[in-house]
This record gives sequence, C-alpha cells and structure tokens, in this order.
Amino acid sequence: MKILVVGGGGREHAICWALAKSPKIQQIYCAPGNGGTAQVAQNIPIVNTDFDGLIKFAKETAIDLTICPMDDPLVAGIVDAFQAAGLRIFGPTKAAAHIEGSKVYAKAFMQKYGIPTAEYAAFDSLAEANEYITGAKLPFVIKTDGLAAGKGVIICHTLDEARQALHEIFVDGRFGASGQQVVIEEFLTGVECSVLAFCDGRTIVPMPGAKDHKAAYDGDTGPNTGGMGVLAPNPYYTERIAKECMEKLFIPTIDGLRAEGREFVGVMFFGLMITADGVKMLEYNCRPGDPETQALLPLLETDLLDIILACMDKKLDTMDVNWKNNAVCCVIAASGGYPGNYQTGYPISGLGSTGGVLIFHSGTKAVDGNVVTNGGRVLSVVATADFAPAARSAAYNAMAGLNFRDMYYRKDIGDI
Repeated sequence: MKILVVGGGGREHAICWALAKSPKIQQIYCAPGNGGTAQVAQNIPIVNTDFDGLIKFAKETAIDLTICPMDDPLVAGIVDAFQAAGLRIFGPTKAAAHIEGSKVYAKAFMQKYGIPTAEYAAFDSLAEANEYITGAKLPFVIKTDGLAAGKGVIICHTLDEARQALHEIFVDGRFGASGQQVVIEEFLTGVECSVLAFCDGRTIVPMPGAKDHKAAYDGDTGPNTGGMGVLAPNPYYTERIAKECMEKLFIPTIDGLRAEGREFVGVMFFGLMITADGVKMLEYNCRPGDPETQALLPLLETDLLDIILACMDKKLDTMDVNWKNNAVCCVIAASGGYPGNYQTGYPISGLGSTGGVLIFHSGTKAVDGNVVTNGGRVLSVVATADFAPAARSAAYNAMAGLNFRDMYYRKDIGDI
C-alpha cells in the first residue's frame, strides 16, 4: 500500500515511524513533513490546508490511504473533500470534528448527554463576559471557542487577569476568529489525564492513559503550550477509573455523536480531570494528541495500519489491540520564547548519539545536509523502560546530548 500522512510535526513523525514497521506498506509520503519524517517517508511540499493539492497528489501517485491527524484540516473538512473525490482517508468528517472545532458546542453536547464536566457559561460579547465574571468564583478558566494550537486556555486567579484575557480575546483579537466566542468554566482540581482512543463510529478502544504537562515551565508554571512532555501510563488512570470513564464518558460520547448525525471515525482525544467527585471531561480533540502520540506509539504492539483499516471498515470490535507493559517518558525540546515569539533556523547537534532513545522531530527542517530548528516545539525525546523512573532518566540523559541555540525544556516531566 501507498500511504500519505498529512502534517509535519512530532505526531506525524511518530505515525510515519509506526507505519513503517508494517509489512503491508510499500511507500509512505508525508506532506509537508519535516527533517525527521524524511528518515522514514518521502516528504512532499504541500501544506496541510491545500486540499486540492493533496487530492491531486493522492490521485496522481495512486495513494491507497491518506491519514490526517491534524486539527485544522479535519475541522475544515479534509475528510469530506477526499471522500467526495473518491479517495480513502482516515479521520473524522467535518461534522464529527466539530466536537473540537467549537468548545461552545462541545460543552453543550456534554450537558445534553449527561457527560460529567465543569460548570460553564458561554459568551460572544466582552460586556456580557465581564459582567458574568464579577460574580464568578475564582479561580476560573477562560477558553476560546475555536482552535488555538493548544494556547486558547487561560487560567484566571484574579479579576484583573480575567479582564485582561477577555480584552485580548475580544478587542485585541489575539486568537482571531477562534475568539469570537468564549467559554468561562469552573476551575477543577485533581489529576489531569489524556486518553486517546481508536473509534469506528460504534466501537471505542482506548489507549493507555497518559499524563501531559501543558505549562511551559517547571512546576506547571508559565503559559499553556501544546504540551511539554508526557509520562505514560498515567499511574492515576487505574482500572477502576478506566471503567468509570468508559461507562460515563467514552461510550456516551461516541453514542451521542452518532445520534447527532456526526458518527466519529478516527482517533479521539479525551482530556480528563480525575477529581474527588469522579472523572470529568475537560475537552475533546478530534485527533491524536501531540506529544501523547509520540509517547504512546512506541508501546503499541499491534500493526497500526491494521487498526486504522479496522476502524474504517467498522470492524474495530474484531481487533485485539495489544500494548507493551512498559513505561515511557517523552520530553520536548523547545525554542527559547515558545509559546510566544521565538527564532528558528538554528543548527541542531547531537541527533546521532541518543543511545537508543527515540527522537521524533516536531519543528525541524533539513538545510544543506544539516537539520535546523523550524518551530516552537523542536524535538520529542522518547524513552521506554520497565519502570517510569528509568524511562525518565533515559530521556533526560539523551536530552543532555542535544543542543541548539536558545533550547529549553522542562526538568520535571513525569514528576507526579
């Protein structure tokens, strides 16, 4: 088979790497790819929002299956476009992807189907939002309605912080069209957990729970990022918690989407908070998380292509999806200034001497035979071991051998 993977980040590198192990695959293409995907796939210089260009390439190259794990193109309808062109593609339709595309819709959906979540209110004007927060219990969370690259979530501890955040969203247009509406919800306390799950519209098969670290700096301080590291499995995601999630959150979500005419086929991301009052849903993503994907795929024993095809053929209930009984730690090396302004184009050293630890490229490109930085999150350093402490040590030992100008990374990934 010929496979096209849409995207150019660490998640896409990990997916290409996992697919490359399948004996059923003849060639993998990645559009646009990065300096790492070129090691396991052929990079194609087509951006992920150029649906016409991607479809043209898929037809001319006789691609058997396209895989899109990115939020922007999914929410914009890449699956619908490919299907209309008679091409096979793995991912949710535009209607199903709306569960991530609009937080206002997602919160109303949770409420409608009795899925436990934080109390909330939604607003499309600065005046109404400001009036609401004067009586709201601090701290609370402000979320932009649309996609914001993982940065549209603002935890407000004071009214001044909240007013400033709302001004930046509604007046300054910090998040563009994504900030035309906001959700203001109660701040939940507990342990966060990310669960990715394969879905065929009716059957759902969760992956091991993961602990994502979203804040930019040690001690969970600083602004939210797309994710600075992952520990898996999440020790707080016990068998009892997993059973509770399946019964009260996962199955009601898949059944609810089907009832809404938005049958979900793809990988769904469930952002959870394990509280003293039970597990509550924080958010949905319509695709696998980054960097959770980089952490979880090295644990997968079953052929990823077989799972994807089973999802597309509505036969996921016939699959045995097996995982290694190991721990994994993923640490992100980022550009100085991320998630704000940062510089790129700096050479990266040490990539050839990582001692067996996996390095998935997130924001890199090849220039004149060298790999240079090309994004905010640059590298995903992924180590597996029998136990979490050993995985953490291996990841940080490998990180110590990597370097580029202004590189920074959290030193406490996995400290939970």
